[in-house]
Amino acid sequence: MAVIKVTSENFESEVLKSDKPVLVDFYADWCGPCKMMSPIVDQIAEEVTDVKVCKINVDDEADIAEKYSVMSIPTLAFIRNGELVGKSVGAKPKSDILDFIGK
Repeated sequence: MAVIKVTSENFESEVLKSDKPVLVDFYADWCGPCKMMSPIVDQIAEEVTDVKVCKINVDDEADIAEKYSVMSIPTLAFIRNGELVGKSVGAKPKSDILDFIGK
């Protein structure tokens, strides 16, 4: 499944009301470590079919980033049934992200 770009308009339907757990990548276009993580997050979206993968640009959606206390990027949030169940800050290898989401 492709990565879904999330905004405040579709956040509730795509993330909070998702029937699957959701991996959310909080990023910014100017962020070097975020650019390093992007292809890894894209790979996970294609390979892991029982987890929805979304990206949120913190510059465009500061309200969502603030709600989840995103202080630095990249930050990955794992949300299940509308609840935050885990958060990981900083660039990570693919194996660490898969462990983070229980794969």
